Amino acid sequence: MSTASLLALALAGLVLVTFPGLCAGTAAAHRLAAKCQPSGSLEGPSTGHVCGECCKPGHVYPTYRCSPPVTASTRAVMTLNNFEEGGDGGDPSECDGKYHLNTEPVVALSTGWYNHGKRCGRQIRINAKGRSVLAKVVDQCDTLHGCDKPHAFQPPCPPNIVDASQAVWNALGITGDEVGDYPITWSDA
Repeated sequence: MSTASLLALALAGLVLVTFPGLCAGTAAAHRLAAKCQPSGSLEGPSTGHVCGECCKPGHVYPTYRCSPPVTASTRAVMTLNNFEEGGDGGDPSECDGKYHLNTEPVVALSTGWYNHGKRCGRQIRINAKGRSVLAKVVDQCDTLHGCDKPHAFQPPCPPNIVDASQAVWNALGITGDEVGDYPITWSDA
């Protein structure tokens, strides 16, 4: 290795030691993620309900009482939810007791972010693919309960979910094979 290469490596190391926030894998970042650990578990039913996303018999699912801290650019995973009656969202939305059309930009937040309904009816800003959209919080993506009829027989949500209507996906220009578990950032509007 040349002297210039060794000098560049030493300088890079010095910069990262002096400014640890420049490294995405810092101990501080790991501590933030570690703050929200599973609070328990839920076992799937002894007999299965037939659907692609349903709880599997005998499978154990983690539950969470928390979500990562909300910042000006909170990292999350966006999933697709059908908020219409008969859709995969299960019961009517918790905030208003109503079903919502998929043409409405609405979301359900993981339990910790839902914060006992304190974000009900409020707008959040979702960012992805260089685009931004405002969406109204109408429900929680329950991280404590699941595998039953009120939860459409689905497992509890992970602690970092923004479960969005098709209108949100369309506004962000996310279509086709990209729809699924999609990395986004969000903040309170």
